[in-house]
Amino acid sequence: MYTRVVELNSKPGKAKELASTINEKVLPILKKQRGFLDEAVFVSDTKADQILGLSFWESKEDADKYRQEQYPKIHESLKHLLASEPAVRTFEVHTSTVHHIAAGKAA
Repeated sequence: MYTRVVELNSKPGKAKELASTINEKVLPILKKQRGFLDEAVFVSDTKADQILGLSFWESKEDADKYRQEQYPKIHESLKHLLASEPAVRTFEVHTSTVHHIAAGKAA
């Protein structure tokens, strides 16, 4: 299992609107993608304009296909709420209690 970690910095005072937009407009697109498993969105309680999105994928290939085919359109639709370019990183999931992955069993 893989996860895409997207760190977003909203324009001042727009974090909640950005999180809601992800929920309302991005999540439906994600749900249609092959290999998509889950999305978690976090709004920082210490940095008012920071949001972290974690999407979980069955494989790196599924995450990469999403990145190539859908992410550019999604990024464009969120630009009006962003203060800077999102930082995107991809990780192999090592352990997850929610997704029932034990250490060393993720691959």
